[in-house]
Amino acid sequence: MTEPFQLAGLSLDCDDPESLARFYLGLLGGRVLWNDAHSVGIRIPSGLTVAAQRVEDYYPPQWPGTAAVHLDLAADADLDLCEQHALAIGAKPAPVQPDPRWRVLLDPAGHPFCITTRVTPL
Repeated sequence: MTEPFQLAGLSLDCDDPESLARFYLGLLGGRVLWNDAHSVGIRIPSGLTVAAQRVEDYYPPQWPGTAAVHLDLAADADLDLCEQHALAIGAKPAPVQPDPRWRVLLDPAGHPFCITTRVTPL
């Protein structure tokens, strides 16, 4: 039997979808698929759709703690340079950094994401 599902996209709650989508375009590349009053969708080069969706009374997750899911991003060989790029386009460092092989950052809506050069081969 083949796998019954494929990951089609990832939706991130926020209070400003346009700003969050712009951040992820700057971080991951890609193109805008749609932009309306409630959400902005982008297609990143891997083919995944990332949607930033407006949520009334949005409050960001807390790291560590309430974040149920976070992104792990593969960086090129220079972790410091990749971190500097993410910070330059609007990320913030998370207050807790549990492992020096990873950098935990927060996107403009407060979602945690990690970057690392340690990637498991396919």
